[in-house]
Amino acid sequence: MKKIKICGLTRKEDILTVNEFQPDYIGFVFAPGRKRTVSKETAKYLKSLLLPEIRAVGVFLNHDREEVISFAKEGIIDMIQLHGDEDRDYIKDISEYTDIPIIKAVSAGNRELIQKADELPAISYLLLDTYDKQITGGTGKTFDWRIIPKLKTPYFLAGGLNMTNIRSAMQTGAYALDISSGVETNGLKDREKISEIIKTVREE
Repeated sequence: MKKIKICGLTRKEDILTVNEFQPDYIGFVFAPGRKRTVSKETAKYLKSLLLPEIRAVGVFLNHDREEVISFAKEGIIDMIQLHGDEDRDYIKDISEYTDIPIIKAVSAGNRELIQKADELPAISYLLLDTYDKQITGGTGKTFDWRIIPKLKTPYFLAGGLNMTNIRSAMQTGAYALDISSGVETNGLKDREKISEIIKTVREE
């Protein structure tokens, strides 16, 4: 059974919804300037409401190492997602000072980029997202999944997933499906859409 992550939670109502339908993972976005970005204080409060069996992923974009480590040490997140230009040394430093899994996001512009990321040390998962030269992640668009090579690292599949393509996404080799805008209405998480997509994944 595929795992499922609902990313970009910002409100108490979002937490109550995921507690009800229980995806495997949720995401808090800390990248500055994004519409789903939350502060450290808000994430700490929301995490306090989250069922402990649902793992909270912190999404970072070229943050200072010390800042990322502080989120982990304070228990605000259970996993780290690096969505920027973080290199091998950065990832190694993070892994040495935390004991939680690291996800490295890849803008899947071509097969070679994905294969190169598969060689990175100290990561537990990859996250394959749509390449866009204007924005890193959060495009709400899919990419050609046929370019995904056979990988040794389990991966999250992101980018434009919703009810129209979730069954097709489930046929890929993804470990987990990462959904954000696909379960929103007017920019806010939609309880019915979250319910429907989680039930669809769980039923397979």
